[in-house]
Amino acid sequence: MELAHSLLLNEEAYNQLGGFQKAEFIFEWLQYLEKLLPVTSRADIRENQKKLVEQLTSLLNNSPGPPTRRLLAKNLAVIYSTGDTFSVYQTIDKCNELIRSKDDSPSYLPTKLAAVVCLGYLYKKLGRILGNSFTDTVGNVLKAMKNAESQGRYEIMLSLQNILNGLGAAAIPCHRDVYKAARSCLTDRSMAVRCAAAKCLLELQDEAVFMWTTDLDSVVTLCFKSFEGSNYDVRLAVSKLLGTVLARALTSKQTRVSTKHNFRRISLEEVMELLGTGFLRGSCGFLRASGDMLKGTSSVSRDVRVGITQAYVVFVSTLGAKWLERNFSAFLSHILDLVSQSHPKAVQSPVDAIGCRRCVSFILRATVGGLLGEKAQIAAAKEICQAIWKLKKVVDAAMSDSNLETRLNTTDVTGSQHVLVCALQELGSLIQGLGTTAAPLLQDSSTGVLEAVISVILHPSISVRITAAWSLRCIAVALPSYVSLLLDRCIERLTTLKSSPEAVTGYSFAVAALLGAVKHCPLGIPHGKGKVIMTVAEELLCSASQNGRISLQRTQAGWLLIAALMTLGPAVVQHHLPRMLLLWKCIFPSSPKDLETEKTRGDSFTWQVTLEGRAGALCAIKSFVSHCGGLLTDEVIQRLPPLPSAVDLLTQLSSIYKSYGNALKTPSTIYRHKLYELLAVLPPKTYEGSFCAVLKELVTDLTVPDSQIDASTFLLPPLCHENDLILLGPLLQETDHRFIEEQLLLGSSIASGSLEYDPHAIYEKAGKGDSVPKPLPPALSVISAATRLFGVMFSHIAESHRLQALEQLLNSIKQTKGSRQQIVQLHVVSAFSTSLKHLANCKGSLGSEEVRRSALALVMGALESNNPLLRCAAAECLARLAQVVSDSAFTAGLAQVSFDKLKSARDVVSRTGHSLALGCLYRYLGGIGSTQHLNACVGILYTLSQDSTSPDVQAWALHSLSLIVDLAGPLYHVHVEPTLSLVLMLLLTVPPAYTEVHQSLGRCLNTLITTLGPELQGSSTTVSALRTSCLLGCAVMQDNPDCLVQAQAISCLQQLHMFAPRHVNLSNLVSCLCMNLCSSYLLLRRAVVSCLHQLVQREAAEVSEYAVASVKESREDFTPDVNIREIGLEGALLGLLDKELDQRLCQDIKETLTHMLTSMAVEKLSFWLKLCKDVLAASADFNTVASVDTTQEEETAKVDDESVLTSDSDDRFHPFRNPRWSTRVFAAECVCKIISQCENACSAHFDITLAQERKQRDSRDDFLVLHLADLVRMAFMAATDHSDQLRLSGLQTLQIVVRKFAAIPEPEFPGHVILEQYQANVGAALRPAFAPETPPDVTAKACQVCSAWIASGVVSDLNDLRRVHQLLVSSLVKVQAGKEAQNQQYNESTSTMEILAVLKAWAEVYIVAVQKQKNQTDAHNHCLKIANSAEESYRDVTFSASGLLDLVQADLGTLSKLWLAALQDFALLTLPSEYASQLPAEGGTFYTAETIENARPHYYNSWALILYAAALWLTSTGFVVVDPDEGVTNLSRPVTPTTMCQDSSTRPLVKSPEDVNTDRFHLILGISVEFLCSPRLDAAMENIIACLHALQALFDVPWPRSKIGGDQELGVELLNVLHRLILTRESPDIQLAALEVVRLVLFAAQEHVKEKRRSAEVDDGAAEKETLPEFGEGKDTGGLVPGKSLVFATLELCVCILVRQLPQLNPKLTCSPAVQPGKHLLLSEDGSRLVAAALVILSDVPAICSPEGSVSVLPTILYLIIGVLKETTVKSRDGQLPLVVAASLQALKGLLSSPMSRAEKSRTAWTDLLRSALVSVLDCWDQDKELQELDEVSLLTAITVFVMSTSPEVTTVECLQKRCIEKFKITLDSKDPLVQYKCYQLLHSIFQHPNKTVSYPYIHSLAPSIVGKLQETEKAKPENAAELQVIQEGIKVVTALTATAEEEHRAHLVACFLPILISFLLDENALVSATNSAKNLHEFALQNLMQIGPQYSSVFKKLMASSPTLKARLESAVKGNQESIKVKTAKHAKNPGKSSSIQLKTNFL
Repeated sequence: MELAHSLLLNEEAYNQLGGFQKAEFIFEWLQYLEKLLPVTSRADIRENQKKLVEQLTSLLNNSPGPPTRRLLAKNLAVIYSTGDTFSVYQTIDKCNELIRSKDDSPSYLPTKLAAVVCLGYLYKKLGRILGNSFTDTVGNVLKAMKNAESQGRYEIMLSLQNILNGLGAAAIPCHRDVYKAARSCLTDRSMAVRCAAAKCLLELQDEAVFMWTTDLDSVVTLCFKSFEGSNYDVRLAVSKLLGTVLARALTSKQTRVSTKHNFRRISLEEVMELLGTGFLRGSCGFLRASGDMLKGTSSVSRDVRVGITQAYVVFVSTLGAKWLERNFSAFLSHILDLVSQSHPKAVQSPVDAIGCRRCVSFILRATVGGLLGEKAQIAAAKEICQAIWKLKKVVDAAMSDSNLETRLNTTDVTGSQHVLVCALQELGSLIQGLGTTAAPLLQDSSTGVLEAVISVILHPSISVRITAAWSLRCIAVALPSYVSLLLDRCIERLTTLKSSPEAVTGYSFAVAALLGAVKHCPLGIPHGKGKVIMTVAEELLCSASQNGRISLQRTQAGWLLIAALMTLGPAVVQHHLPRMLLLWKCIFPSSPKDLETEKTRGDSFTWQVTLEGRAGALCAIKSFVSHCGGLLTDEVIQRLPPLPSAVDLLTQLSSIYKSYGNALKTPSTIYRHKLYELLAVLPPKTYEGSFCAVLKELVTDLTVPDSQIDASTFLLPPLCHENDLILLGPLLQETDHRFIEEQLLLGSSIASGSLEYDPHAIYEKAGKGDSVPKPLPPALSVISAATRLFGVMFSHIAESHRLQALEQLLNSIKQTKGSRQQIVQLHVVSAFSTSLKHLANCKGSLGSEEVRRSALALVMGALESNNPLLRCAAAECLARLAQVVSDSAFTAGLAQVSFDKLKSARDVVSRTGHSLALGCLYRYLGGIGSTQHLNACVGILYTLSQDSTSPDVQAWALHSLSLIVDLAGPLYHVHVEPTLSLVLMLLLTVPPAYTEVHQSLGRCLNTLITTLGPELQGSSTTVSALRTSCLLGCAVMQDNPDCLVQAQAISCLQQLHMFAPRHVNLSNLVSCLCMNLCSSYLLLRRAVVSCLHQLVQREAAEVSEYAVASVKESREDFTPDVNIREIGLEGALLGLLDKELDQRLCQDIKETLTHMLTSMAVEKLSFWLKLCKDVLAASADFNTVASVDTTQEEETAKVDDESVLTSDSDDRFHPFRNPRWSTRVFAAECVCKIISQCENACSAHFDITLAQERKQRDSRDDFLVLHLADLVRMAFMAATDHSDQLRLSGLQTLQIVVRKFAAIPEPEFPGHVILEQYQANVGAALRPAFAPETPPDVTAKACQVCSAWIASGVVSDLNDLRRVHQLLVSSLVKVQAGKEAQNQQYNESTSTMEILAVLKAWAEVYIVAVQKQKNQTDAHNHCLKIANSAEESYRDVTFSASGLLDLVQADLGTLSKLWLAALQDFALLTLPSEYASQLPAEGGTFYTAETIENARPHYYNSWALILYAAALWLTSTGFVVVDPDEGVTNLSRPVTPTTMCQDSSTRPLVKSPEDVNTDRFHLILGISVEFLCSPRLDAAMENIIACLHALQALFDVPWPRSKIGGDQELGVELLNVLHRLILTRESPDIQLAALEVVRLVLFAAQEHVKEKRRSAEVDDGAAEKETLPEFGEGKDTGGLVPGKSLVFATLELCVCILVRQLPQLNPKLTCSPAVQPGKHLLLSEDGSRLVAAALVILSDVPAICSPEGSVSVLPTILYLIIGVLKETTVKSRDGQLPLVVAASLQALKGLLSSPMSRAEKSRTAWTDLLRSALVSVLDCWDQDKELQELDEVSLLTAITVFVMSTSPEVTTVECLQKRCIEKFKITLDSKDPLVQYKCYQLLHSIFQHPNKTVSYPYIHSLAPSIVGKLQETEKAKPENAAELQVIQEGIKVVTALTATAEEEHRAHLVACFLPILISFLLDENALVSATNSAKNLHEFALQNLMQIGPQYSSVFKKLMASSPTLKARLESAVKGNQESIKVKTAKHAKNPGKSSSIQLKTNFL
């Protein structure tokens, strides 16, 4: 194929190829040429032009296929347009010649067609350059058309379209001729020709004025005719033509038409009249039509009506939204008039009426719902309301007529009904779409929307009543705040008007509809409403028999209400269950005998009422089973109405019907339907006894249908596989016109579904994609229910019964004839298919050979049915049969039957059916495993797919082949190449008119690509050939005119891109996607978005760039509906999301945008924020935006907000006109996502100084913090919108902004933060959320934002904070009002939600206030000490922190009570279900018993912070005890165990404060432990942390510590829970917080032990010390019991932490290969903090042991501390001690100085153990010799700690002492000055040890070497500061030694020391040139000499005398320093008194 890539055709390569390969090669070359020509220079083209044109024209004779001829023509046109045009006339002549040729053979046809196509493209591209040649050409082409077949006519029409396009106005001379030709084609046999003609005429009307002036009527009539017998594509094309022509006629300027016609401008009325006439009378001529009308024979065919409906929509869309807004009332009245009584014929039969109503609804939905923005929609809703009021007046006038007879027959009443239905449906849909943005509409009393809807509930027509109820339901779903209100109103009317039949049905419909709406309203309705409705329903049922006139209506209404009540779910229903069971029991006869007696009594009317009542009861039970499955216990099933008697009645129905005549027909059908539906949802074992009876009835219903209706189109599609349905054309596929197109599927005698057929649909959920439920007429729905129930029962009946049933069904098919037979067959197959589905689902088997045989006969019969849908279902049925039997021999047999059939059969029906059967056969068997079977299938299907005589056979065979490719998987590899060639050949040769074949080819290609999979990336020649073929196939399909084939092409390319991304040309693909983004075909749009979704996951940036690029260099035929150039692909997708109505597509668009955002938002920040801002700015369109409170920056804020409101009026800058609220919500969510993306990206996004710096450096950089104003503005706009969902999103955004930006300082105003300037906006955004009418979920969210704002500390001035604080205070007042003042609009659980949100918000504020105060008190503690006026200064300093606390303080009393109450509720709610009986019957403080389930999640959301706040409050009061004498709380004395008994004995108590405190303590501890025991996996980190913080706060004060210290079991349990938490949660924050709690628990235990010891000493003061009992763990034995011992639990926990951070500590692990000995691990910062915290705890453990106990734990503790030391002592670069080392040394010191080491009982053991520990420390030094990284200083410090902190007997053992001294010696010789310095410091402290036995050995061994070192310094002066430090420290050590030495040795020491010091001195000259270090040393030595000299004067004088050199040196040094010393001493001596006093002050500090 590479050889094809050249400018000229490589003829040599071409000639070597075989026939079909030539075609491929040509196509590849032409494709390459198409890409190459636009980028080739003009000169190159001219040079090769002659040869190129020759090659191309010669190809015309090679009979090129459709795609090839199109490409060929395009290339020719491009060559002539860029090169020379002189030879173009020859080419045109050649083409004309080919067309004129007389050769009519099929083989010559492609050449002729190619010539036609060439002409089209040449004229299109070159246009007027071709001068007058066009008249001949057009004439010639039109002449050729006269005897052309359909392909020819199709191509000629498209060519003429191109010619007209190219010539524009120049073609006027031919317009009439073309028009005539196109007219005949518009009603052609072939649908493809009709489409082409419509396109041609559409092009023609651009210039041909007569089409929309003089000939307008005939064009319109022609279009109507064209709709007759049309298919979907034709309706789409012709409606586009018709709509456009009419729009053109209406808007055309008069001037365009020259004065020769006396033409008047056509008016809107006339245009509407034209369309309306067609809609009402169809396509026949007007005169004849009126004659038919008189005779009453005419009926408009449905396809004409549907086509005209689409034309209406095109007409309005072409004129645009602005036009519709202006002319809406005229348009509305015309559209509604279509179904009014002025045209009785259109609506005389229910079938027609429902069809017309559908059409009218569709027109209104597509125009009002699709084009208008929210503001205009509200205006439209007002207009519709006016229309309803008008009709209402007419009906009222007619109804008030006194004569009853005339009253009911007036045409006004019946005539208005359809108009009202359409108006009400549209009003409901409009309001439901508007959601809460419709609030102003409903509040507008002048319109009276609710009044209008409620007023027509009493209309005499049932369909109006039920539609009005549906409309109310829509209003309730949109505005949940109205549900309760409307319910009350309807119930009230129902009870007052219960004697009017209309009122009873109308208002019961309304109540049922509203109950159905509740499940769509998350806020629910008050629980009590259920009770009221139940009572009303019971009253209706009981009073039904009192008044014969309305007994039927009351019965129906009562049961309808009960059935609707069930949708509220088990929580409501369980309270009424006993009453319901009683009602159900009463309505059915209790025994067969009663039924017999019933049959003999009564008349037709009583039976009607009885059947209606029982059907209603069955409905209620079904509703109960569906919605309250949880209550369906075995006991309830037993008590469900006697099912046997219901079935008995079913069997008697036919005889009752015979006795009482036709009046019972409908009620009995409904009864059957409802019983079947109920049985299908009940567990089959509940009616096992009635199986036979029911089955009999089912078989009768299926085989002897009442109606002669072919119901295949609604029974079968669910039973076919969705992939197979594509075969049956676009009608069964999803399209934008599905709502009206559905009618065409059903036969002409069937009405589409409509609400009045089954009122019970009104409370159920509408089906997928339906705006309104569409229950079918009873005759049809009973069949559908029967097939479902048969399916369920068949899988549960015995085998013998199965055989009987199947045989009976088979016989009934055989016995019927003609159309009746097909209907029976259809029912039977549906029923059997359903049963196979059930059997497969429950893994059942079918049964014996006989059963299989019957089943097979049944299916095979259907496989050869004339109905393609039935064949499809039969093939699926066969696949299910194979699955259920699952026997390979059986399956092979099935395949063989089809093989044999296909070999012999010649008719289309059996060929299509059996070929599909082969494809489906293995669908549920896990794929094809046999190569033999595969080869046979492939062989047969290859043959069939090339049968060009029947496109149907080709399409089915290819579809089947695609299934086989899929099922064979890897087995298919051998066939891939031939199949791919076949597919390509067919793609290149099958005419484009056969779209179904092309679609099947597309699916084949898709499955082949999937089969090849990742192999497509390979580089071998075979793979690259396959890949090229795949790409070629995709290219052919992309060029196909059919949109669904293009969709296939896109999904193929998507697959290719997934497997071989490098080989797909992304820019071409993206440009193709952009072109089809707004296609009118839903499936194509879906394919486009799905492909984009995949592409942006990998290469979002590239896709985005290509999209903009492709638009910029776009060709003239590409004008997308969206402006990608300005707003990018992202903006285009957002715009599409706003207009799109298909839910699945919207979801895909959102996901695509989210992917683009995550990968690009940070790079294109401004772009994304602007997009979101543009969308959200529409929120400001409603002029009711909350006014901003701007007291601070009056002017600026006002100006800003004005600009927000006004800027949008300018169209150019606003790409999004009035986006819907759902789009705006998505934009707000995007803003939140952008913030989180920036958070992960880089810190500059949240640091304004850094951002500004980097922005200056590179202006392209962009940072989020620079857009803060926009973020706040967007959040504000969203938070103050009408739409509640948008308000929630806005508040969420605001909360995130506050949280993320709170701490960023404002560089220009130090001490302030950047958010501070937006106080007004935040306040203004929050205020509306606290208005009384705001829904509770919005208020709850706003509370969170308030607390975040207050806690963030952005505003430091309390007066500014008060505004937001005030909002929380007002909410608190509402909370205090309690349950009584609750809002009656919503469910009680919503007030729980609101109350808890308020309490949580306060808790957060209080926690922050306490923390701030704590931080500030710590920081300013020393301020207290400094000033004498401590009081005042302290108050100033802590004002801002305690100020926040003061804000809370005022309400703290109330809050604390509420917090504790909420916690108590929470504790009750977390109890396991077995304690349910113990819960308070009336509910808790904040929840009611009935709504307990709904309240739970709200408690789970907020308990943690409330717990923490309550713990802090209790701590701050110190768990005080009330002192009645003083009447105030005694803060000074916390209750400790010793003072408790005295207190309680002195005063009698009701519930003593001690008990209250204990309760509270256990409440908080209990909740915490319960939660921490097993936090759910999804438990938020914040909750765990808050819980641990609460425990910390709790144990911060003495009283709770005394409780836990005194209760060891409690402590152990808590520690075990914390241990488990540490094991399961990796977060360092959680682990640290848990360790802090452990430390406090240990501390509490220590206090407890101390207190016990102290009180024991006090009590036994006189007794001997020895007799004291042992306190602490381990008692006298030292044993610790795991599980009971606090010490053991603590150790366990610490070991867990330590081993997790330092695995080497675990002796088991050290041998494992994972841990290499001697390798030091560097801990992370968090790890270090954890280890340090664990070590602190370890060192405290012995304090809670008895001496014996301490001995048993000491080895462990020592092992761990020394282990940590050993593992972490690594030299650090900066000489800093690592945190862990410091902590381990600290812990060691704490441990060694423990009193236990000196207690007599444990002293000896401790001494032994401590010696061993010291040995370990020394050993670790020796082990690590070979590793250089050991830090000697840390180990020396450890040794020093041992020496200094233990009793002398530990370290004075000779061998140990020697080793220690040895270590010091080694270290003293270190080369590192830092190490030396530290060593001197440590020795300094050892030398000063008070015990001489300890210090002397060290002094003797080490002092000489220190002195020696100092002597050496004389020669080598210090080089740097570090060395100087060492010498100075050495001098200090020797000075100290001198001081501690004994008298007799001291003189000797001084004599050694002085010369050393003097040697450091410098004389005057040396001093000038000396280094800094030498100078400093000189000064230091001099100071020391000055001190030592006077101290030991005798020695000094002696020395001076004996050594004159020293003396001289000293004197010169003193002289040199004299001056400076003089100055210094003078300074000091000035005022000795004063300086000393200052000294004292600072020392004190």
